Amino acid sequence: MEVRLTNSDVKLGNSKFLIGMIYLSVFINSYVFFKQPFEFYFGYLVYLVLLPVFIFRYGVNRPLFFILLVLLLTGIFNVLSGSHTFFLFIKVFTGFSLSYLFYYYVILEFDYKVEQLFKWYLTGAYIAALIGIFQFVSFQIGFTPGYNFSWILNKWGFIPGGNFGIRINSVFGEPTYLASTLSAAFFISVYNLFRKESYGLSKIKSIVIIVVYLLSFSGLGQTGIFLSLIFLAINFGLIRYVVVAVPAAILLFNVLYNNVGEFRERYDSTVGLFSGEQEFKLGKTHGSSFILYNNYRVALKNFSSNFLFGTGIGSHPVAFEKYSLARNFKVSGFNSNSADANSMLLRLISETGLFGVCIFLFIIFKCYVSRDALNDSSHWLISNAILVMILLNLFRQGHYFLNGFPFFVLLYIYNYLSYTRQLPGQKIENTEVVEVPDSTGQLKSTGS
Repeated sequence: MEVRLTNSDVKLGNSKFLIGMIYLSVFINSYVFFKQPFEFYFGYLVYLVLLPVFIFRYGVNRPLFFILLVLLLTGIFNVLSGSHTFFLFIKVFTGFSLSYLFYYYVILEFDYKVEQLFKWYLTGAYIAALIGIFQFVSFQIGFTPGYNFSWILNKWGFIPGGNFGIRINSVFGEPTYLASTLSAAFFISVYNLFRKESYGLSKIKSIVIIVVYLLSFSGLGQTGIFLSLIFLAINFGLIRYVVVAVPAAILLFNVLYNNVGEFRERYDSTVGLFSGEQEFKLGKTHGSSFILYNNYRVALKNFSSNFLFGTGIGSHPVAFEKYSLARNFKVSGFNSNSADANSMLLRLISETGLFGVCIFLFIIFKCYVSRDALNDSSHWLISNAILVMILLNLFRQGHYFLNGFPFFVLLYIYNYLSYTRQLPGQKIENTEVVEVPDSTGQLKSTGS
């Protein structure tokens, strides 16, 4: 079937309301309409309103449908065999499916304009950073409603700490979520500081994002800083820029290690646990480090028993009950993050086995766009910025669809597809035919 994209086809593409709803679903996950029997986020409401319209207009994407079908069948099998529970499977699988389908249709609705969608994200990140600046200033002058947003966001928490008495989290539930969601914007902001021409953000806006990112005092954010420096160094010539990037990274690490107690304790505990040089000791081992290590052990044990397809999406809490080192601890808090494994990579290993892990690794490596002599366009910037976000989520964010993560995975893929259509010999200019993917993911000819 031939797909023809015209102005009349994209009925919602120019709607400011639609754009607002999409990006609110990315940035606002610190408010839930109800918490039982599951947490109903604002984004879910957006999915339910718009998905029926999108499905009716575009049909179903075949590759995505196949992946979801495998996950569905695997989950049902594990529920029937007793390795999973029906409620956990339905809850997670439904949210996972709805979010990936929704954001896939968003890209179709906006005519595969990946760069425009990414720039709108940058605008949202800047607004979130401005709120973070307001939060910081309000704390310094003692204006409580200006820095503690729990009066309006019911899944939001004030986090004391850092060098200024507060760890900035803006509209996000905690600083870690700020660090993961703003990481792609942080990468672009750092790039803008060192280039004559800025991309997507002015230098002033870039500085605002960088400042708020640092004020989060997030361990995940610090990892994002290192990744951003590494990817920038690689893309601009490792030999040429390693002289600057490596010393800068080492200096930053030493500053954080020697001046931020939270960072030092977490780093020492994490290295000690994973190297086997340290055992858990209450009051001495950093709690977050132990939680990550504990979920690592659970994921590996569960993988060893179900290495091909895992025990089904949403099943890590069941495995946690079997294998957790902390299941007999009398002190509370050490069994937290059992739902999301404290890391998406660990969760994929535990719940989807080789099937899920290989899909993600294939996407990361296959769809990566680097900067070279033939490619100094926006494609490499978008690719590397989103890759920082993907890696941070794989490292420490176990929620499959929080803060619009599927949106960025799909942008990463379609950014690569856009790039490959502009390689020498494939770029078509000033012609009547342009190739675009249809709802099945296949390239179809359309009138330009």
